[in-house]
Amino acid sequence: MDDDSIVAALLHDVLEDCPDYTPEFIAETFGDDVLTLVDGVTKLKFPHTEASSRITESVKAAETLRKMLLAMAKDIRVMVIKLADRLHNMMTLDGLPPHKRTRIANETLDIYAPLAARLGIWQIKWQLEDFAFKTLHPQEFQQISELVGKRRDERNDHLNQSMIMLKERLMARGLKNVEVKGRPKHLYSIHNKIAKHGFRFEDILDLIAMRVIVEEMSDCYLALGIVHDLWLPIPNLFSDHIAKPKSNGYQSLHTKVMGPFGEPLEVQIRTREMHHIAEYGVAAHWMYKEDGSAAKPGEFSRLREQLFDWSSDNRMSSDFLRSLSSDLFSEQVFAFTPKGDVIDLPAGSTPIDFAFRVHSSIGLKVVGAKINGSITTLSHKLENGDVVELITRSNAQPSLDWLEFAASSNAKSKLRAYFRKRNRGENAARGREAIERELRSTGVDPMDVMGEERLNSFAKDVYQLEGSGELLAKVGEGLISLQSVTNKLRGLVNPDQKDEIFRVNKLRPVNTQTMRVSTGIENMMIKRGKCCDPVPGEDVVGYVTRGRGLLIHRRVCPNALRFQETEPERVIALDWPPDGGHHSVQLKMVSLNRQGLLMDISTIFGEAKTNISAAKIRTLPNNTAEIEVVIEVVDLAQLNQVMTKISNFSDVISLLRMFGRTAK
Repeated sequence: MDDDSIVAALLHDVLEDCPDYTPEFIAETFGDDVLTLVDGVTKLKFPHTEASSRITESVKAAETLRKMLLAMAKDIRVMVIKLADRLHNMMTLDGLPPHKRTRIANETLDIYAPLAARLGIWQIKWQLEDFAFKTLHPQEFQQISELVGKRRDERNDHLNQSMIMLKERLMARGLKNVEVKGRPKHLYSIHNKIAKHGFRFEDILDLIAMRVIVEEMSDCYLALGIVHDLWLPIPNLFSDHIAKPKSNGYQSLHTKVMGPFGEPLEVQIRTREMHHIAEYGVAAHWMYKEDGSAAKPGEFSRLREQLFDWSSDNRMSSDFLRSLSSDLFSEQVFAFTPKGDVIDLPAGSTPIDFAFRVHSSIGLKVVGAKINGSITTLSHKLENGDVVELITRSNAQPSLDWLEFAASSNAKSKLRAYFRKRNRGENAARGREAIERELRSTGVDPMDVMGEERLNSFAKDVYQLEGSGELLAKVGEGLISLQSVTNKLRGLVNPDQKDEIFRVNKLRPVNTQTMRVSTGIENMMIKRGKCCDPVPGEDVVGYVTRGRGLLIHRRVCPNALRFQETEPERVIALDWPPDGGHHSVQLKMVSLNRQGLLMDISTIFGEAKTNISAAKIRTLPNNTAEIEVVIEVVDLAQLNQVMTKISNFSDVISLLRMFGRTAK
């Protein structure tokens, strides 16, 4: 690597562990490039607040990883340094407590080893896997080590004789400067074949393997012919990764033959340049110019594009990690456009995924596809080498069913964004109607405050939103308090206008529902109106009943509005601050139906320290689910926080607060 990479590697923990040294000091002393690299591998710092104490370790780790991957999208050297750092961490894992060893090893196996493979840095990838395997599965590690060691001497002797035999034949056919090496089979790879694919140890064909390194690409195919002439090739076990490189840039010829001693023998054939890239991946592309500066690699532009897409599409940590595992770390399938451009996609992808990878606008307008010249369904799974021609129509619209068979997170996130935007119009209309109704109930003409230009400025200045459309949609969804908006709008008409407010204070434990009103009415029984389920912090009124105490209603509750018209003398304005109690609120969400959905939504409630007292779930034919829950909140602020978190969850299409019904 270049000098800046080495300096940044030596300084990688300074910003995290040495508070006396600031980013400005790093930039001034070593340069801006070094600071960018060091900052890219530095963990996110979460301030010690009550809110941050509720953030789980997994969320913190996910957000740190998101920051690191975005830094990597700008400069790939960030991840090279991070992978080297993680490899050293794995080498020194024994000094940590057992629970930390397990967490770090799992994270390494799930995230960093696949990432090293995606970047083609095989030297680091296999070491990370073997170290994690040893930590997480010590018994299996020991068993496989013993199985490999039993006939190690015999296998090595056979391998050495085979290498001598092959090298003599290659040189006799005129191949110069050829190298023939033995290739060790890594323990985790053996474990995977046994555990995941049901192989017996005796059935693994590449325990004995050799690597042939030649000068030119044409020599690779000549060497392949010599190998097949020398030993009998095993049918269907040949791969040409030179003509069709892997997505991480890996190129090599792979073949399996019956060796001279009657045992299967794997042979890999590649040039020296291919070998360098196979071992060091993206790091191998940091070639030096004449002036000593490093030239940035261009092979990973699509990977950079994906990283930026995930950053903008996935608003929650769980969404980000799910996208990462489904797109970046899964097996790949390679399809072609009619012009011959290669499109790489996760295994199991369909023409829908292909369309969105080409361009979002094409994905939204696609109505059909031809694969290899034949018309097929949009749910057809693509295979390597398929030529895909998309059929579009200008007035076409996506179907919710597409989410059932789309495989890539890119396609799914674009579809979710479309459906959320489509519902935004309905939410905005609902929000406008509610605001106008509330303003009229308080004697304000909506036309005085809800002009488009005025409402736009109001949304931007007061709520820091993009405009009136976003404000109305959030009110319609229940993410912004209707009372808060209307009170502020009323202030635009008459800034000096103030309601006569009475404060409700807790007198005895809240479960007795007995409170004191500061107007002198003491020991009055106070209850929440079941028709509107108000909570502390909302704009509420009290209705003095005949013999049943005081009923608290939201100001916009239809019953409260009726009482104001028919019995205004019994309606008083109240200020209801948090009282330490928990109050039931009913929510209804419409979400995409998938495995693990309920667990993810429950996690959101758990992180917000919100109890679920009842739930009702109904699945619909269009691959969606309706979930009604009753939750316990202390005040409006907690309710808004929970609703915002749920609304930001990518699978949720709509969220509403319900009144007067109970989920069972």
